[in-house]
Amino acid sequence: QVQLVESGGGLVQAGGSLRLSCVASGSIFTINAMGWFRQAPGKQREWVATINSVGTTIYADSVKGRFAISRDYAKNTVYLRMNSLKPEDTAVYYCNVDIPVYGEYWGQGTQVTVAS
Repeated sequence: QVQLVESGGGLVQAGGSLRLSCVASGSIFTINAMGWFRQAPGKQREWVATINSVGTTIYADSVKGRFAISRDYAKNTVYLRMNSLKPEDTAVYYCNVDIPVYGEYWGQGTQVTVAS
C-alpha cells in the first residue's frame, strides 16, 4: 500500500507565501510523475502543477510564475512553493502521484486560505 501525507496549508494574507509538502510512503520502488491539484468550494478539482521523473515541470496558466513545484527523490516528497498568493488561490490542495504498477494515488488534502 501507498500513503500520501500532505502538510503546509494554512491561512495567509494576499501576497504572502506558503510551501506545501507531500510525502509518499509504503511499498514504493519508484515514482513517475508527482503533482498538485486543488478544489475550491463549489468548483471542480483542477490541476495545478506536475513534475515528472526527470524533473520537467509544467504549470497551469493561473499559477505560472507564482508557484514552483519540486521534488526530493530520496525522500519521495513533492513540494509546492506558492508565492504572491491571491484570494482565488483559496482551495483544498491535493497531491497526486503516479507509481508504476500500483497506479495513481491521492493525498487527503490540505486547506489553503488566502485572505484579502
